Amino acid sequence: MDIETLPKDKKIILFDGVCNLCDATVQYLIKRDNKDVFRFVALQSELGEEIINYLGINRTKTDSIILYEPGKAYYYKAQAAIKIASALGGIYTLMNVFTIFPKGLNNMVYDYIAKNRYKWYGKKSECMIPTPQMKAKFL
Repeated sequence: MDIETLPKDKKIILFDGVCNLCDATVQYLIKRDNKDVFRFVALQSELGEEIINYLGINRTKTDSIILYEPGKAYYYKAQAAIKIASALGGIYTLMNVFTIFPKGLNNMVYDYIAKNRYKWYGKKSECMIPTPQMKAKFL
């Protein structure tokens, strides 16, 4: 798969494939993605790198989560987390309350968690391999 063949009707979440917190978050999202909105790509994968380069995102500015809506927009850091939660619907839309705070403040909190995620949650030596049931969710 490459940039041109990405599904246009899905929201693509690029995540740190070796981060235990990110992996747990992906598992959580897959279980709650009742509307089949999301597809997942590890930042470290070839496709992940291609998407990042296509979007022109500076890897030094984010290394943990990007939400890409092909042909529409992309978001990273706290804004991506809020948009992802909102897309789940239901109680998760309460995350929109954080949009009242300045983007810089939200990103400061996000950056603090992202900076410490390996220390707090650990790190794998390689990206997870999806189970056969979850394989369709990964690009």
